[in-house]
Amino acid sequence: MGTFHNYIDGAWVPSRSGRTFENRNPANRDDLLGLFQDSGREDVEAAVRAAERAYCSWRLVPAPKRAEILFAAAQIIAARKEEFARDMTREMGKVLEETRGDVQEAVDMTYFMAGEGRRQYGQTVPSELRDKFAMSIRQPLGVCSIITPWNFPMAIPSWKIAPALVCGNTVVFKPATLTPLSAVNFVKVLEEAGIPPGVVNLVTGGPDVGEMMTTHDAVKVVSFTGSSAVGRVVNQHAASTFKRTHLEMGGKNVVMIMDDAQLELAVEGCLWGGFGTTGQRCTAASRIVAHEKIYDEFLRQFAARASALRVGDGLDDRTQMGPSVNESQLQTVMKYVEIGRGEGARLVTGGNRLMSGPYARGWFHEPTIFGDVDPSMRIAQEEIFGPVVSVMRCRSLEQAIEIGNSVAYGLSASIYTRDVNSAFTAMRDMYTGIFYVNAPTIGAEVHLPFGGTKATGNGHREAGTAALDVFSEWKSIYVDFSGKLQRAQIDT
Repeated sequence: MGTFHNYIDGAWVPSRSGRTFENRNPANRDDLLGLFQDSGREDVEAAVRAAERAYCSWRLVPAPKRAEILFAAAQIIAARKEEFARDMTREMGKVLEETRGDVQEAVDMTYFMAGEGRRQYGQTVPSELRDKFAMSIRQPLGVCSIITPWNFPMAIPSWKIAPALVCGNTVVFKPATLTPLSAVNFVKVLEEAGIPPGVVNLVTGGPDVGEMMTTHDAVKVVSFTGSSAVGRVVNQHAASTFKRTHLEMGGKNVVMIMDDAQLELAVEGCLWGGFGTTGQRCTAASRIVAHEKIYDEFLRQFAARASALRVGDGLDDRTQMGPSVNESQLQTVMKYVEIGRGEGARLVTGGNRLMSGPYARGWFHEPTIFGDVDPSMRIAQEEIFGPVVSVMRCRSLEQAIEIGNSVAYGLSASIYTRDVNSAFTAMRDMYTGIFYVNAPTIGAEVHLPFGGTKATGNGHREAGTAALDVFSEWKSIYVDFSGKLQRAQIDT
């Protein structure tokens, strides 16, 4: 256990106030990972000014050279994958198999964006005038505020920071207070890979840090992933100074299981989608709509498998589901279980906090399934962010799609069917940013856009080349070599 510092202008420094906060293992709150800086406005000011100064030179570094640093960073992360995964499991609880995947996603994204250092393609087009050349190029925007959640504490920072850097921007990074160690690990890798002082800055702390990062005049881009409630505030803060704002927020994702589905495969997918990361994913499959012909048999198999999941410390390779991330999140789960009971849904399995024996020092809850859920119930409409799944009946594909679209969010959806016509109909009619056929609602790959519709986001996308659009803007350039004045749309 040690004390970890902010990273500002190429140096690891304590906060100006000297205040710190603890980072504890949600599976065993006696396990203290370290003390981290409880930063304030002065620390953010120093970080933003460092990033502003560094931008003047970083934007002029050729993109392929910027990419070489990212490539080196990806190599370092890959070499330390197991170390970083274990740190991540200790600080946020998900099982080692999943934290290894989280770290691997950071490797994949950083490699991918390193490749974009040589592929920031623009356009060259024929001019309508003689002896004139027309083209478009990407250009960076400046200082970017990066605000990330605790459930993917290395993957999501890589989704934001790698494209920001390869485009020529500089970064001020605020991780969630629940997972600062993974952020420190990521920034130390970038430092070791050769990122110049001031190009990446890390400031840990609470809401005061986040508020200043979204309102500071020198910040040009705000990229935020978190709850819709906080995202709305972020958007309001950034709007007054016309910052580019990228929001990735909540989800209430649906798996639709048709009567021709391969049932065993659907059960496997719903287990992984509903209880992976203890249901603490924006893409979690917290709703299942099963055709009435297979509803009872699906629910029987699903409940049997869910009740047999091994819950425990994520560092144990036998564990299949870890704890909630903290007491507050566990209380939210318990509250929604009571809401479901009160609404008249049938509790099929689970529903209880785990408190005795190996669970005594952590925040554990049973995998929980409600059956006979009405689509209008709160447990079927509101994001719970925990191991609670609502199962509903449908009579047809059309009704399943109607139920699927009946929530405020639009991130991810899935269908299990062997009918290609049904699959393509659902692909077309589900209003989500991500869609799966015969797979759960989780499992995005870094080379395709990631993001959602409606209350899930504000139209921008992470990952793939779409991420470059968040962190760059287009410039159209015209070169007239005719030696005379030519006026477009006037001279012919």
